[in-house]
Amino acid sequence: MITQLRPSQLAEWLASLPAHSKPVLLDVREPHEVQFAHVQPDGIQLLTIPMGAIPLRLAEIDSEQPIACLCHHGGRSMQVAHFLQSRGYDQLVNIAGGIHAWSAEVDPRIPVY
Repeated sequence: MITQLRPSQLAEWLASLPAHSKPVLLDVREPHEVQFAHVQPDGIQLLTIPMGAIPLRLAEIDSEQPIACLCHHGGRSMQVAHFLQSRGYDQLVNIAGGIHAWSAEVDPRIPVY
């Protein structure tokens, strides 16, 4: 089961991780979406790989790192989280509501679309 986190809960999740972990925010939106609205939260590495490219670029995603998946509303990122889980990744969360919710809950400067 993939844990669902609201954007407002991400900081709490990051604080719960071991100090030596290197968490990743995996943004699976298309490049034009990332260009229009993007995040760069503190304490987490940002990795942008469109959903359709995940299978081809799987080697870029470290299975030892905690991963928070992000998309527009949370649907695509949940699909990617399930795909990663099926490939043996086990430190996964999905950002419920996606970047749309991020704008509402964390940073209203992020444009909604």
